[in-house]
Amino acid sequence: MDKQLYRNYVKILEHELVPALGCTEPIAIAYAAAKAREVLGEMPASVEVCCSGNIIKNVKGVTVPNSNGLKGIDVAATLGIVGGRADRELEVLESVTQEDIALTKKLVSEGFCTCTLKEGVENLYVVAKVFAGEHSAEVTIVNRHTLISRIVKDDEVLFQLATHAESPEYVDKSLLNVKDILQFADEVAIGDVRELLDRQIDMNTAISDEGLAHPYGAQVGRTLLKEYGTDVKIRARARAAAGSDARMGGCSMPVVINSGSGNQGMTVSLPVIEFAKELGVSKDKLYRALVVSNLVAIHQKKYIGSLSAYCGAVSAACGAGAAITYLYGGDYEDISLTIVNTIANVGGIVCDGAKSSCAAKIASSVDAAILAHYMGKNHRCFQPGEGIVQEDVERTIRSMGYIGRVGMKDTDTEILNIMIDRVDVDQVTEQ
Repeated sequence: MDKQLYRNYVKILEHELVPALGCTEPIAIAYAAAKAREVLGEMPASVEVCCSGNIIKNVKGVTVPNSNGLKGIDVAATLGIVGGRADRELEVLESVTQEDIALTKKLVSEGFCTCTLKEGVENLYVVAKVFAGEHSAEVTIVNRHTLISRIVKDDEVLFQLATHAESPEYVDKSLLNVKDILQFADEVAIGDVRELLDRQIDMNTAISDEGLAHPYGAQVGRTLLKEYGTDVKIRARARAAAGSDARMGGCSMPVVINSGSGNQGMTVSLPVIEFAKELGVSKDKLYRALVVSNLVAIHQKKYIGSLSAYCGAVSAACGAGAAITYLYGGDYEDISLTIVNTIANVGGIVCDGAKSSCAAKIASSVDAAILAHYMGKNHRCFQPGEGIVQEDVERTIRSMGYIGRVGMKDTDTEILNIMIDRVDVDQVTEQ
């Protein structure tokens, strides 16, 4: 494999597979607010938070990590200011204390934080502006949960990111394609990815264990095992769902994310780990399968973007399904069938924010990916021209990406309108 392409693929994994504490949207708000306080240099008297609709959608129904069950944009921003550490980025709230939580509750009740919706901006957009006397500081995050694009203090611009490509976080995802991903997975030196993947295995397995052991959220993972049995096809779904049960339910344990999402990070990894155990494959084979899963998911999300009305569990489950086929010895054609079959089945699942039902959507997506694998194993596949299925796997991935990024824009807006009560559903009439 070309050395430059090889290094780029390693860099993509290093860039994407990082630990995060709790749902990444409230964490992005907490991070921006903590950084704004750091720039200000003192405890502010107030904070203003301005967010895109997708951020609001993904914060509204989810518990802010390490908050003792509190929810809301104001909680995330205030807790970030009071007890957050900006240097920890996605683990900004890791060192929060009970005293910090008590102060956050008090400040929120006193109107310390005001929140507004910003329309006509990128789907992932957060601005936190803090005030203390005549001084202020403002931090803007765009496109990626930790990508600070602008810092202002007292109306002086301290930092401005000219283009996304100039970001130190930038990697070239345009080079990703299924054929090269499989070659990279076959050839990668395990030492180049072992630490990343061991962390993904350990952290994501630990939170899945937690979700199965305790009654978080709607207990989707526990329900699957109790009512459906313990076959590997059920365990794979339950493992991923249980991790989401815990994470959406406020569990403070970190996970290794994929495409900026902890739910997607668990979906690409936990079903693959479960199938690897069932098949008794070597640790090296599991590493290579996880490379397939992670990169196939990232490949799909590059067309869609970090946040949209398209449920990221689908693209993550496609990755898991591809990796399961890889574990069974499947080649490029077999893996392509798995991906196409999954997209053709559940490509229409919508994202209506981060909350407990994410676990069920993960379970459904993984189920579709497993079905897709077994269909492909028997050389059964949905055909080009049937819906959005195209002549090959790359064109099918792009067609779904177009729908997620462009076609579902209005859907995204209307989902948000319902969530923030701009639409009275009782007044919706039949057409």
